Amino acid sequence: MQIYYLEIVTKDVDAVCAAYAKLHGVSFSDPVAELGKARTASLLGGGKIGVRAPTTETEEPVVRPYLLVDDIEAAANAAAEGGGEIAHPPMEIPGHGKFAIFIQGGVHHGLWQV
Repeated sequence: MQIYYLEIVTKDVDAVCAAYAKLHGVSFSDPVAELGKARTASLLGGGKIGVRAPTTETEEPVVRPYLLVDDIEAAANAAAEGGGEIAHPPMEIPGHGKFAIFIQGGVHHGLWQV
């Protein structure tokens, strides 16, 4: 199991990016439009961390890990069959891969296929 993308939704993007940069010596990108204007940095072993502001007035702050999968459709189906609620069905982000989100046990979980 590998976390491919770690998404942090916060109302204070600059403060979170500054804290992570100071703690871990990483540099964050300018906002990436395709990733909800997330500022990203590389994770060890591949993948990225993305820090962004809520995209709607009702979106709450959340930390959401996206696990790397070989087949996003099969993984989303398995999550649903295991009792997960599909919050966002598989969707392609051009140039970045495909993602899906499910909620299980009150926790947001993401899936990512490159």
